[in-house]
Amino acid sequence: MIAEVLLVLAGHSSSLFPTDHNLHPAFRPLLHPGEEQCLEALGHIASRYRSIKKACVILSRSKSRYVCALCATLNQILKDEYEKLVVDTEAKVLKRDPDLVASGSFVPLSAVRATFAEWDSPLTALETLMNQLQAQKHWQPGPLIDMLLARSKTGVYRIADIISRLSVAVQRVWRSQLSAFLVHGSLASTDPLASDDFTLLDGTMPSCISPQTKESIIYVGRAVATIKAKKWQNQLPREQALEYANILETVLPEDQYKFDLVISQIRTNVSEWLWLNVLTRKDVEDAVISLASYFLLRNGEFSLALIREIERLKISRLTTRSGASSVIREQDLNLALLRASLGTTAQHDPSLLHLHFELPSGSLRPLLPSLANSKALASSVASNSPEVTSFDDLLLGTNLILSYDVTWPLDLFLHPSDLQIYAALFNYLSSLRKTHTQIHTCWTSLSNAQRARRRWTGLGEGGTAEDLEARRELLRCGWGVVRDMGWFLDTLLGYVMVDVVDVEFRRLKDLLGNPSRGRAESVGKHPSSQNIAGQANTDTSTYLDFTTLRNIHTTYLERLLTGCLLSNPALTAILRPIFEVCERFVAQVERWGGDVLPALLFEGSLAPGGDDKVGAMVQERFQVVAEINESLHNLLNLFYEQLSLSTSQQPFTATSDTSKSILMNASVANATALQRTSIRGKVSKGFEGEGEVRRHVERLLLRLDFNGAFSKPKAGASEQIQWEAGIL
Repeated sequence: MIAEVLLVLAGHSSSLFPTDHNLHPAFRPLLHPGEEQCLEALGHIASRYRSIKKACVILSRSKSRYVCALCATLNQILKDEYEKLVVDTEAKVLKRDPDLVASGSFVPLSAVRATFAEWDSPLTALETLMNQLQAQKHWQPGPLIDMLLARSKTGVYRIADIISRLSVAVQRVWRSQLSAFLVHGSLASTDPLASDDFTLLDGTMPSCISPQTKESIIYVGRAVATIKAKKWQNQLPREQALEYANILETVLPEDQYKFDLVISQIRTNVSEWLWLNVLTRKDVEDAVISLASYFLLRNGEFSLALIREIERLKISRLTTRSGASSVIREQDLNLALLRASLGTTAQHDPSLLHLHFELPSGSLRPLLPSLANSKALASSVASNSPEVTSFDDLLLGTNLILSYDVTWPLDLFLHPSDLQIYAALFNYLSSLRKTHTQIHTCWTSLSNAQRARRRWTGLGEGGTAEDLEARRELLRCGWGVVRDMGWFLDTLLGYVMVDVVDVEFRRLKDLLGNPSRGRAESVGKHPSSQNIAGQANTDTSTYLDFTTLRNIHTTYLERLLTGCLLSNPALTAILRPIFEVCERFVAQVERWGGDVLPALLFEGSLAPGGDDKVGAMVQERFQVVAEINESLHNLLNLFYEQLSLSTSQQPFTATSDTSKSILMNASVANATALQRTSIRGKVSKGFEGEGEVRRHVERLLLRLDFNGAFSKPKAGASEQIQWEAGIL
């Protein structure tokens, strides 16, 4: 019987167990209950073993190389450990080993049961694993590795050890595919990691691989594959490719830290080689100038023309009858880009063709400016809402994104996170410029209306004595509002465009021309980037390595965000309501016909009943203007207080949380946060630290408080508002 039991454990059929693990009824009367239980337990082990072997034979025919590798490894484990245990047990019985054979002639079934007890749990777990693999027709490497890693995290050591080895086998096959892609730029015909346009396919990456590493894999693979496809004279050196393949063999994706470090090192070295052989400094400089001209509004005539074209587009759609022609589409906005360039320096700029607008919410009908109560805006600011403040809907009335098409090899330098920061800066600057233009247009409208009125009223405003005083107060209050709005927007726009954008852009140009400043601290921190295979001898005073280039540009964007106050959520939460209050006032004046005062002939100088009272229209307009005036000055005071606090409490660096609020995309925000964490401090000498940014903000504070209006003790709220409106 012992020989029969060992044959069953080895996977052979037997009359002892005609079906699965159930003992034949004819043997039950001949056995002790303990022996019967031992035989059924051994039958369970043998049944699971046969089930696993059968599943391995079926799964080995799979088209997936990963499943085949798993089955081959599992067969080898069973052969080396389980089947060897069966053979060793048989040898001990034949040799009458005293540990197994009692009195040299009797083999207890309990001893055999105890010998194979260690395989109870592993075979149960492996049988469940095989059932799960067979339940799904096709397994992608990512979910397969994730499933194996999850199953290996168990407290049973033998189960964890076996499934970990299966996971390592699958990861090695996946790593070989990754190595082919990164080192040679080649993709397998079956189960490729990426598509033909070098986009990662769903399920090809395990979840343990970070978004930054995924981006680096695509970055390196696309670069190497593109160079080979275009058959450039300079190809990636063979020694360098061999080095990358060797260091890839030392890591697995389950060790996330080491794997990310190796991929990052490969990306850095490949970037350096591409910078020396593919991407030229002229390409980078042209791209930086183009982005600054259109996203940072350094091309002033084009930016103003674009704002006017978008306003003209909205008006034309509002005056069109309902139908398809009354809807604003992306192609209409892209056509507005081309129209705005006519007669400007951008007309013949080829980089203009890389710009296009995107409407995330799709086509829409234009809406008139809101005339909602502005007190709600001030109250929402005072409530310190944690919501992220964005400016992407102020230019058109709905979310609008300006995109820049980046082609190879420029995408080696410009990452998606950089373009999203540029888009956020464009939304902010264009909103500020649009509001500033509207206030100037409103000023012109009020001035023209007053000149036309004074032709008939002389130095007064017309009407009876009481009417004259009320109309004079309304006019002075309106002029006070538009004056304060224009002054604040002039100050803010001048600060942003001159002290921040222009200064930082010139500093960036200087660093690109004199890279030794930007490399002051980063040289010693990236020794691998100084000795790259295939690198020619260059003059260290003029040579700009790719790592320093990326550091300089990333710090440039960080300083722009901080200098433009976008890195302070409390300030942006106040700036947007200020823009909205200004827009509401302009829309109200336009609704009133371009003047805050109603025409005398429209209203009449006397109220109904013949009493000498101020007309109802004058009173209504005065209430509206006074409310806007109160909201504006409350917001301006909040802005000055928060700006003063920021200079003493908040360090002037764009933190990772701020980056997340700017990028509005979790995966990209994480990538940018990682980049900035690693970069902060490397280029600080080239940019003279954060002290320069702090001085920018201090200059803005001085300009806002040039006459001490904000820093002086405030009078009562109503008296202050009346004084600022010029009523008292």
